[in-house]
Amino acid sequence: MIYFDNSATTKPYEEVLDTYLKVNRDFYGNASSLHNFGGRAEGLISKAREQIANLIGVKTSEIIFTSGGTEGNNLAIKGVALKYRGRGNHIITTSIEHPSVLEPCRQLEQMGFDVTYLPVNSEGIVSVDDVEAALTENTILVSTIHVNNEIGSIQPINEIGQLLSRYSKVIYHIDHIQGAGKIPLDLYGNSVDLCTFSAHKFHGLKGSGFLYKNQGVRLDPQVTGGNQEQKIRSGTENTGGIVAMAKALRMELLAQKEKGNTLQQISEFLFYELMKLPQIIIHSPRNGAPHIVNFSVIGHKGEVIVHALEEEGIIVSTTSACSSKENTPSSTLLALGVNEDIAKSAVRVSLSYENTMDEAQQFMKALHEVLERLNKVMRRKK
Repeated sequence: MIYFDNSATTKPYEEVLDTYLKVNRDFYGNASSLHNFGGRAEGLISKAREQIANLIGVKTSEIIFTSGGTEGNNLAIKGVALKYRGRGNHIITTSIEHPSVLEPCRQLEQMGFDVTYLPVNSEGIVSVDDVEAALTENTILVSTIHVNNEIGSIQPINEIGQLLSRYSKVIYHIDHIQGAGKIPLDLYGNSVDLCTFSAHKFHGLKGSGFLYKNQGVRLDPQVTGGNQEQKIRSGTENTGGIVAMAKALRMELLAQKEKGNTLQQISEFLFYELMKLPQIIIHSPRNGAPHIVNFSVIGHKGEVIVHALEEEGIIVSTTSACSSKENTPSSTLLALGVNEDIAKSAVRVSLSYENTMDEAQQFMKALHEVLERLNKVMRRKK
């Protein structure tokens, strides 16, 4: 099998699985317990927190462990909105955010908040001028995705951060879930206040994640109970998942250094080969993230291409995994100005550092064969 659906989830590294099993087998005590056995679990969590903080260049106290990206985004957005609603009720985001950002924003609108959804250009990039024009005296939060999960466009994080550094009342949140380990992000240098990460996007395990929270930012807790995680996120800690996540992040960042050029070469090969096919429209920008290539096949629905390739042993996807079963066109592609029929024909190839050029070549060979077969069927129907 060739697995090209890494934006949906990645295969855990073997070393990460080994770590998870060892911690859950040997250190299964509750980290909140008073006894030494629980204290050993607490020590492992503290060490993982320190390792993660060092890897992303922040203070240890600024790491809040969560269950993943959806919870992290909800905690950041709702946590800011409810904590700072005395300052204002205006939130700015973009039209191509992940559902775990868009849905909390819509929920907040029902609670009386005002949300501005900024448009993007044909390459899926928001204008910094539009961000500035949208700011009002009531703005308390700007939330943008770093790397779009469907087309791989990269937002101008640094420029937006420089802009917002002049507005002390406005908190800046980044959804870095697709960018972690692929596109570098200097949190302090870009004036980021909150940033979301999810372990299963960088070869960790599902159900683990963390939120970077600048020490000057306060959040209204969304999960209350046992007062874990600085009283911001209650619940018995997932010790094995947390320790495994720290290892996964370290391994992913090492792979970025060692295999980053290879990943870029594979991406360029796919772009070059896809551009040769007159039936293909590529939606991903050439200067986007190297691990995502999104394209439409004119005349065929995306799901047909996905299933046909799966029969050839190749796993790809259509839209975001969170939306793929809704049978609706990608809202991201519609926001780019793509018409509905073309959007319904979209296919996403998403890579990891584990993929090879040989796999990319096999994918292109299979795609040629699939298109030839499907086109013959279409001609017969006519």
